[in-house]
Amino acid sequence: MRDELTGRERVRLALDHRPTDRVPVAMVCSGINPPAYRALESYLRVQRNQSVEQYLSPRIDIVTVAPNDLGPPRRPGEDIWGVVRAPVSYGEGAYDEIRHYPLARAQTVADLKRHAWPSADQHDYSVIPGKIRALRAERDRAVMVTNGNVFESSWYMRGFERMFEDLLVNPELAHGIFRRVTDFYLEYFRRILTSARGEIDLVFTADDLGSQRGLLMSLGLWAQFIKPYHVELNALIHSFGARVIYHSDGSIMEAVPGLIDMGIDCLQALQFSAERMDPVVLKERYGDRLSFEGGISVQTTLAFGSVEQVEEEVRERIRVLARGGGYILGPSHAIQAGTPAENIVAMFDTAAACPMPA
Repeated sequence: MRDELTGRERVRLALDHRPTDRVPVAMVCSGINPPAYRALESYLRVQRNQSVEQYLSPRIDIVTVAPNDLGPPRRPGEDIWGVVRAPVSYGEGAYDEIRHYPLARAQTVADLKRHAWPSADQHDYSVIPGKIRALRAERDRAVMVTNGNVFESSWYMRGFERMFEDLLVNPELAHGIFRRVTDFYLEYFRRILTSARGEIDLVFTADDLGSQRGLLMSLGLWAQFIKPYHVELNALIHSFGARVIYHSDGSIMEAVPGLIDMGIDCLQALQFSAERMDPVVLKERYGDRLSFEGGISVQTTLAFGSVEQVEEEVRERIRVLARGGGYILGPSHAIQAGTPAENIVAMFDTAAACPMPA
């Protein structure tokens, strides 16, 4: 092995459960919220004479690419599904919260025909090869596309409580929504992966299955309503030689066997502050069939711990989850406002310096 691998080599080797020079690092389904980003920028300018971009670029091993959006024109805050969001302040910044659920009043499958569903035709996929070439010219990292979240896209349109009610009392409507969302993602990913000609390494899919204390729904309901649509997505992704990296927050340990059966390759988020989420158990039970990404807590350690506690958590995650390969380190979700800049730096610096477990 060379002294230093490229980011793409490092990620691919880790996903193959083979040795790497250091643990791969990524920020999948993550980011740094604006107040924390500004604080980190100030800290790095003083301490390292660097911008956040200059600091992070050589440390991050996965980047994303997307086609260009061709429209049609949308209202402020409106997404492709017709969901409208508006900023809600938390003091230093704001989160975009849903204020319009376009399918809230739907009662039957016939009602779905009146909705303006997005089409895969509304994107320009011809730009994908050029974007990948530009990323590779900058630095050779693994390339990922997003964002196949069947259940979440559906409840964003329908409403959270209504969607759960549909699973029990209006299953035909629920399946009608899931079917249309899945068909969009199938064609969207097919066109991206075709255009990329084998240069996409990972496809990000998602559906939060857990709360802090347990699953949001029974495994039976999940297997009936959600799993079959992801099986379709995963089969398509694998047919192009890409891997599936799947995101779920929360306490989902009991769902992991089903997720493996569903066809995911890498489980993302790893919210170990949730109940019964144990990294040792996760690795011992499933590490031979599954890779992992995330695991550094944005709820506890990064936000409220000391630099020493962050360093220790990083070393412990690598010791447990990277043994025998199969681990990409990163924050468990978006890094929140108020997170100390020195803690963010400690996470990345420790990951870069920590020896891989024997």
